[in-house]
Amino acid sequence: MNKHILVVDDEPDIRELLTEFLGQNNYRISTVPNAHEAQRAVEKDPPDLIITDLQLEDTDGLEMIQHLRATLPQTPVLLLTGVYIDPKVVRETLGGKIGAYLQKTTPLATILEEVRNLIGK
Repeated sequence: MNKHILVVDDEPDIRELLTEFLGQNNYRISTVPNAHEAQRAVEKDPPDLIITDLQLEDTDGLEMIQHLRATLPQTPVLLLTGVYIDPKVVRETLGGKIGAYLQKTTPLATILEEVRNLIGK
Protein backbone atom coordinates (compact mmCIF):
# COMPACT_ATOMS: atom_id res chain seq x y z
CA MET A 1 0.00 0.00 0.00
CA ASN A 2 1.25 3.49 -0.86
CA LYS A 3 2.29 5.80 1.97
CA HIS A 4 -0.25 8.55 2.64
CA ILE A 5 0.79 12.21 2.77
CA LEU A 6 -1.44 15.05 3.91
CA VAL A 7 -0.54 18.43 2.38
CA VAL A 8 -1.83 21.48 4.28
CA ASP A 9 -1.40 24.72 2.34
CA ASP A 10 -3.70 27.63 1.55
CA GLU A 11 -2.13 28.03 -1.90
CA PRO A 12 -3.98 25.84 -4.45
CA ASP A 13 -0.98 25.82 -6.81
CA ILE A 14 1.28 24.32 -4.12
CA ARG A 15 -1.30 21.66 -3.26
CA GLU A 16 -1.70 20.75 -6.94
CA LEU A 17 2.05 20.67 -7.60
CA LEU A 18 2.78 18.42 -4.62
CA THR A 19 -0.18 16.18 -5.42
CA GLU A 20 0.98 15.65 -8.97
CA PHE A 21 4.69 15.27 -8.21
CA LEU A 22 4.44 13.08 -5.13
CA GLY A 23 1.62 11.08 -6.69
CA GLN A 24 3.91 10.29 -9.64
CA ASN A 25 6.37 8.96 -7.08
CA ASN A 26 3.87 6.45 -5.69
CA TYR A 27 2.56 8.35 -2.68
CA ARG A 28 -1.13 8.74 -1.94
CA ILE A 29 -1.86 12.43 -1.42
CA SER A 30 -4.67 14.23 0.39
CA THR A 31 -4.80 18.01 0.51
CA VAL A 32 -6.57 20.58 2.63
CA PRO A 33 -6.34 24.39 2.65
CA ASN A 34 -6.46 25.05 6.39
CA ALA A 35 -5.94 23.75 9.91
CA HIS A 36 -9.62 23.07 10.58
CA GLU A 37 -9.86 20.72 7.60
CA ALA A 38 -6.48 19.19 8.50
CA GLN A 39 -7.82 18.11 11.88
CA ARG A 40 -10.84 16.48 10.27
CA ALA A 41 -8.64 14.82 7.63
CA VAL A 42 -6.24 13.20 10.13
CA GLU A 43 -9.13 11.83 12.15
CA LYS A 44 -10.77 10.34 9.05
CA ASP A 45 -7.65 9.03 7.27
CA PRO A 46 -4.42 9.27 9.33
CA PRO A 47 -1.42 10.12 7.12
CA ASP A 48 2.11 8.74 7.30
CA LEU A 49 3.46 12.29 6.82
CA ILE A 50 2.11 15.82 7.07
CA ILE A 51 3.54 18.54 4.82
CA THR A 52 2.41 21.96 5.97
CA ASP A 53 3.00 25.62 5.37
CA LEU A 54 3.93 27.88 8.26
CA GLN A 55 1.43 30.61 7.45
CA LEU A 56 -2.11 29.38 6.94
CA GLU A 57 -5.18 31.53 6.48
CA ASP A 58 -6.89 30.30 9.64
CA THR A 59 -3.95 29.75 11.99
CA ASP A 60 -0.22 29.49 12.40
CA GLY A 61 1.22 26.22 11.06
CA LEU A 62 3.08 25.54 14.30
CA GLU A 63 -0.10 25.91 16.32
CA MET A 64 -1.81 23.46 13.97
CA ILE A 65 1.08 21.00 14.34
CA GLN A 66 0.73 21.16 18.11
CA HIS A 67 -2.99 20.30 17.86
CA LEU A 68 -2.37 17.48 15.36
CA ARG A 69 0.26 15.98 17.68
CA ALA A 70 -2.55 15.14 20.12
CA THR A 71 -4.08 12.88 17.46
CA LEU A 72 -0.89 11.73 15.72
CA PRO A 73 2.05 11.99 18.14
CA GLN A 74 4.43 9.90 16.01
CA THR A 75 3.58 11.23 12.52
CA PRO A 76 6.48 13.19 11.02
CA VAL A 77 5.91 16.74 9.83
CA LEU A 78 7.70 18.48 6.98
CA LEU A 79 7.42 22.25 7.25
CA LEU A 80 7.44 23.63 3.70
CA THR A 81 7.23 27.40 3.78
CA GLY A 82 8.01 30.58 1.91
CA VAL A 83 9.24 32.13 5.15
CA TYR A 84 13.00 31.89 5.57
CA ILE A 85 14.04 30.60 8.97
CA ASP A 86 17.69 30.12 9.89
CA PRO A 87 18.33 26.34 9.96
CA LYS A 88 20.05 26.64 13.35
CA VAL A 89 16.98 28.36 14.79
CA VAL A 90 14.79 25.62 13.31
CA ARG A 91 16.85 22.89 15.00
CA GLU A 92 16.92 24.69 18.33
CA THR A 93 13.28 25.77 18.51
CA LEU A 94 11.36 23.37 16.28
CA GLY A 95 13.45 20.21 16.45
CA GLY A 96 10.95 18.33 18.61
CA LYS A 97 7.91 19.50 16.65
CA ILE A 98 8.91 18.91 13.03
CA GLY A 99 10.95 16.33 11.18
CA ALA A 100 12.30 18.71 8.54
CA TYR A 101 12.12 22.27 7.26
CA LEU A 102 12.37 23.29 3.61
CA GLN A 103 11.62 26.48 1.74
CA LYS A 104 8.97 26.42 -0.98
CA THR A 105 11.66 27.28 -3.51
CA THR A 106 13.40 23.96 -2.78
CA PRO A 107 13.71 21.78 -5.91
CA LEU A 108 11.11 19.03 -6.10
CA ALA A 109 13.83 16.36 -6.15
CA THR A 110 15.07 17.61 -2.77
CA ILE A 111 11.54 17.62 -1.37
CA LEU A 112 11.13 14.02 -2.54
CA GLU A 113 14.44 13.09 -0.92
CA GLU A 114 13.30 14.57 2.39
CA VAL A 115 9.95 12.78 2.16
CA ARG A 116 11.79 9.51 1.62
CA ASN A 117 14.06 10.27 4.58
CA LEU A 118 11.02 10.79 6.78
CA ILE A 119 8.74 7.92 5.69
CA GLY A 120 10.48 5.84 3.05
CA LYS A 121 9.18 4.99 -0.39
